[in-house]
Amino acid sequence: MVDAAVELVDAQGPGALTLAAVARRTGVAAPSLYKHVHSVEALQQKVSARVTAELANVLSAAVAGRSGEDAVRSLAHAYHDYALSHPGRYPLTQRVPDAQDPEHVAASERAVQAVFAALRGYGLGGDEAIHATRVARSALHGFVSLELDDGFGLPQDVGGTFERLVSALHVNLRNWGEVAP
Repeated sequence: MVDAAVELVDAQGPGALTLAAVARRTGVAAPSLYKHVHSVEALQQKVSARVTAELANVLSAAVAGRSGEDAVRSLAHAYHDYALSHPGRYPLTQRVPDAQDPEHVAASERAVQAVFAALRGYGLGGDEAIHATRVARSALHGFVSLELDDGFGLPQDVGGTFERLVSALHVNLRNWGEVAP
């Protein structure tokens, strides 16, 4: 059922994820799905857990063995590539995990830990790592969301803009202590 739901969001976007649509895709009656999930919200949570785990794996692999600017660049490109390769799945990676779903919580933690690993090369830990993670996530999410929504209407190369964003993120992280309040 989760596989069919992921296929559905890949094909039609997260807004198309309904129990009726998954039932049609799997060839079962919609009431049969209630044996597995109690609501469309629960199904969205299961799909979110799956795709968050995928993103966490991608990010973890991207930063493995890297540090500093190399790690941040690799992380940023992996994040960007995942979002553009999976535009239907990507929005579901942004859900806050349900505390009652240990798989989703673990996947979310792995994604955050991948970012923390990239930040270690800048000497950031504790609260500063959390602030820096929020800055990086906001920058990357904002950029890919605009790109996915065709929000960059000017003719200049969007890839060049992304490289400038990653460079700006690196410079900010390198100078974190000087710019932080």
